Amino acid sequence: MKILIDADACPKAALQICVQMGHKYSIPVWTVASFNHNIVSDNHIIVGSASQEADIKLINVTDPGDIIITQDWGLASMVLGKPAYCLSPTGREYCPEKIEFLLEERELKAKFRRGGGRTKGPSKRTREDDQHFEAELERIITMLCK
Repeated sequence: MKILIDADACPKAALQICVQMGHKYSIPVWTVASFNHNIVSDNHIIVGSASQEADIKLINVTDPGDIIITQDWGLASMVLGKPAYCLSPTGREYCPEKIEFLLEERELKAKFRRGGGRTKGPSKRTREDDQHFEAELERIITMLCK
């Protein structure tokens, strides 16, 4: 088992929590990001800046039972097919039962934006987000270690 992080858009607090959990449970933590990002990590994979390049690399290095951290619902849907576990940086576990709804929502919002509409971005990260993320990551790790 390893923790893989889509580091192109992962908040630094979530990255720190992953590293701490990796050390605590002796799980390797890998980050994947384009060369445009300055990521400090023991195990870092640098990819080009082409669209979806980091996502493709993440899918290629994901094994069944890995834990992937991403905000990307499309990547999450592919990860679930591996089968691996997928968690957002706010602690939301992506589940096979709900991913289709999220993908439909993503498509509707994209269509709205293409038509000139504006959608609200994510809220500012809070301490509660960090705590929830840490608790959910630890829950998944302990479940997998049994």
